[in-house]
Amino acid sequence: GRSRLPAEQEAQCGARSQNPGIMHPPSPVTFNQVLHSTDRANWFSFSSGILASERLPFSCLRNITQTLMDTLKNQELESIDEGLLQFCANKLKLLHLYESVSQLNSLDFHSDTPFSDNDLAVLLRLDEKELLKLQALLEKYKEEKTRTATVRFSDDKDGVLPVKTFLEYLEYEKDVINIKKISEEEYVALGSFFFWKCLHGESSTEDMCHTLESAGLSPQLLLSLLLSVWLSKEKDILDKPQSVCCLHTMLSLLSKMKVAIDETWDSQSVSPWWQQMRTACIQSENNGAALLSAHVGHSVAAQISNNMTEKKFSQTVLGADSEALTDSWEALSLDTEYWKLLLKQLEDCLILQTLLHSKANSPASKPSSLQAEPLPRLSVKKLLAGGKGGIADSVAKWIFKQDFSPEVLKLANKERDAENPDEPKEGINRDLLHLAYKQFPCSLELDVLHAHCCWEYVVQWNKDPEEARFFVRSIEHLKHILNAHVQNGVALMMWNTFLVKRFSAATYLMDKDVGMSDTAMTSFLGSCLDLLQTLMEADVSRDEMQAPVLDTEDAWLTVEGPISIVELALEQKHVHYPLVEHHSVLCSVLYAVMRFALKTVKPLSLFDSKGKNAFFKDLTSIQLLPSGEMDPNFISVRQQFLLKVVSAAVQAQHSVVKDKESSEEAPSAPFGKDQDWPVLAVDLAHHLQVSEDVIRRHYVGELYNYGVDHLGEEAILQVHDREVLASQLLVLTGQRLAHALLHTQTREGMELLARLPPTLCTWLKAMNPQDLQNTEVPIATTAKLVNKVIELLPENHGQYSLALHLIEAVEAISTSL
Repeated sequence: GRSRLPAEQEAQCGARSQNPGIMHPPSPVTFNQVLHSTDRANWFSFSSGILASERLPFSCLRNITQTLMDTLKNQELESIDEGLLQFCANKLKLLHLYESVSQLNSLDFHSDTPFSDNDLAVLLRLDEKELLKLQALLEKYKEEKTRTATVRFSDDKDGVLPVKTFLEYLEYEKDVINIKKISEEEYVALGSFFFWKCLHGESSTEDMCHTLESAGLSPQLLLSLLLSVWLSKEKDILDKPQSVCCLHTMLSLLSKMKVAIDETWDSQSVSPWWQQMRTACIQSENNGAALLSAHVGHSVAAQISNNMTEKKFSQTVLGADSEALTDSWEALSLDTEYWKLLLKQLEDCLILQTLLHSKANSPASKPSSLQAEPLPRLSVKKLLAGGKGGIADSVAKWIFKQDFSPEVLKLANKERDAENPDEPKEGINRDLLHLAYKQFPCSLELDVLHAHCCWEYVVQWNKDPEEARFFVRSIEHLKHILNAHVQNGVALMMWNTFLVKRFSAATYLMDKDVGMSDTAMTSFLGSCLDLLQTLMEADVSRDEMQAPVLDTEDAWLTVEGPISIVELALEQKHVHYPLVEHHSVLCSVLYAVMRFALKTVKPLSLFDSKGKNAFFKDLTSIQLLPSGEMDPNFISVRQQFLLKVVSAAVQAQHSVVKDKESSEEAPSAPFGKDQDWPVLAVDLAHHLQVSEDVIRRHYVGELYNYGVDHLGEEAILQVHDREVLASQLLVLTGQRLAHALLHTQTREGMELLARLPPTLCTWLKAMNPQDLQNTEVPIATTAKLVNKVIELLPENHGQYSLALHLIEAVEAISTSL
C-alpha cells in the first residue's frame, strides 16, 4: 500500500513543520511509523490529533485522512480494522461536506432579481393592507429595539467555520450525520456556515440543500439549524427584507425532501414538520424574526397543503376545474388553524415587546436602582406560561420602570384627539400603549392593569422601604381601580402581605428603630391610612356592583400558569368594617405623631385594653371592639392629643409666614399630598368620643393666633358653640392690644393707655402677649376681629361691655399709633 503522502502534499506539510511558531503536523517519518504500526491506539491517537489540528490546511487534512484510509483498505483482509476504517471513512465524508459547503459559499453568486412589496405580499399570501400593517409593526419594533439594544459590533465571521470546529460539532453514523451536544451559540455558528450566505442571496439555495441532503443530514435537523440562524440574526434579517424570499425558497426545498412531511399526513392531523417550526417560533424571544418566519412557514405550508388537496381533488373528481384552486385559496386543515393562531400570538407578542422596549422621554424623577433593572424579554411560550395575569404583569413592570402616573394609563385608553392642554406632559408613547390596549382588550382592561401596577409598586417598595414614592404610587393605582370587588381584594392582600407586620412594629416601637427613616415611616403611615380608607370605601361600594367577569382573548385561551392578582383579589373575603375603621383611627394617631414629631405621645395610651386587643387581627374577622361610654381619663388624654395635633398642623402651615428666616426645622411634609389635618382631627374626635366642637374652636383660635384671620373667619362657620368661642377670641384680642400698647413702650402708647377706662386698662395689663404666635397683625385686622366677637356674643353676656370698650380702644389705637 501507499506508505507516504503524495509528494507535493508531503512537501507542503514538511515545509510548514519548519515554522517554529505553529503547532507542527507530524513529520513524514512519524506518518510512516504510524502507517506501518499495528497498534490500534497509535492509529486513533494520530488520526484524532491530525483532525484536531488548528493549523493544518484543509487540503492537508483531507489528503492525510484519505491516505490513512487507503492504507487500511490495502491491508490483508483478516487484519483490516473495520472500526478504524469506518472512523476514517466517516471523517472523510465530513471533510468532503465541509469542502462542498465552503466552495458553494465562496462562489460569486448574487441574486439580482428585483424584489418589490407586491412580490413580498404574494410570497406571504397577504393582501396590500395586511402587508402594510406587518411592515409598520416591524418598523416600529425595530426602531424601539434599536433604542434599547446594546452596541453590537458587526461580525465579519458570520457563515465562516474552521474545519476543526466543524468536525467537533458533527458525527457520522450509519450514513446519517448528527450534531453532537453543543451550546446554542455553537449551534447557530454551524447553521450560519450552512445557511447564512443563502439567506443573504449570496449562495445557491438549491445547490446547498442538495449538498446537505446528499451528505446525510435529515430535513428535520436542517430545519432546526436554519431556524436557529434566522431567529438569532434578527437585526440583519429586519435590515434586509429580501432574506424573507430566501427563507421561503429554503423552506420550500427542505419541505420537499424525503421524510420531511409524512406522506400519510392529512388535513385533519397536525404535521410534526410544521409543528417543529411553530415550536421554534413560540420559544423565540426575537419576536420580529419569529413573526416573519411564521408568515413564511404559513405560506409554504398552505402552498404544499393546497397542492396535496388539489392532487386528491383532481383524482377523485374527473374533469374537475383545476383553475378553481387559485393561489389565494387555502385548503382548510388543522395545521392552517394552528398557523393562524400562532401568527396572531406572535403579532400580539411583537406589539407588547415593542411597548416594553419604548421609553419615556424624561422620567418624572431620578430612577432608583430597582427601576434600572432590565425587563425580561418576551416570547409566546413565556406569555402562555405566565397565567391570566402574565400580560398585565409584564406591562406593569414596564410602567414601574417608566413611573407614569395612573392618569396617563387612562388617557392612553382613549383615541387620540386634538391635543388637550390639561393632559399630563409625560413623554409616553401613547400610540404604542393604545395599540396594546386594542390588542389585549381583556388582559389590559384598565382595572386589571391598575391592579397589577399597584401590586408591582408595593412589591418593589417592600424591597427598599426608603423608596416611599413607590408605596405612594401603589396607592394611587389602587384608588384608580373602579370595581370595588377588585379594589377590596387587592387592598386586603396588600395589607396582609406587606403592611400589617410593619404597621404593628411601628405601633410598638414608635420611639425605636423599625428599619425605616423618620421620613419614610411618616410616608408609610400616610399611605397605610389611605389604604385603610380605600378599603372601607370599597367595602361599602361592593354591595352596589357585581364582580367583574374575567375574559381572555381568543388567541390566549390556552394560557396556563400562576393565578393572577385579580383572580386572587376576587377570592378575598369581606372585611369587618368596624375593625378596619378601628385600625384607621390608630393609623391616623401614628401618622400624626410622626408627621409632627410628637414623640412624647404614646399612641397605645389612647386606647383601653379592649381596643388594644383588637389591633393587628385579621381584618375579615369579628373582634370585640370598644363600645359605650369611655373612661373620662381616656377622653382627657385623647383631647389633649388632638389639640396638640391641630396646633402643630397650623404651625406647620403658617409659621413660615411668621418668620421666614427661622432656622428651626419644622417637620417636613411626607412624599405626596399632605392630609387636611384639622379635618382629620375632627374626624378622629368623633371616633375617640372627644367633643368635636372643642377641636373646631381650638382650630379657629390657632388660626387667629398665627394671624391668618381670613381663614379663622371661614372656620368659625363650622363651630356650634359660638359663645364660648367668642370668649376665647376676646382673650386673643386682648393679647394683641396689650402687645401694641404695653410692649412697644412708645410715648403715644402710654398716653393712650392712660385715657382708657380703668377696668379695660387693668384687664389689658393682665394679658400675656407672649402666647401670640404672630404679633405683626395690622390694627385694622384686629378691629375686624373685635367686631366679629361682638357679633358672636349675646348682649346679656358678662363680657359684652368689655368687648364694646375694646372697639373704642381699637379705634383710638388706629388713629393715634
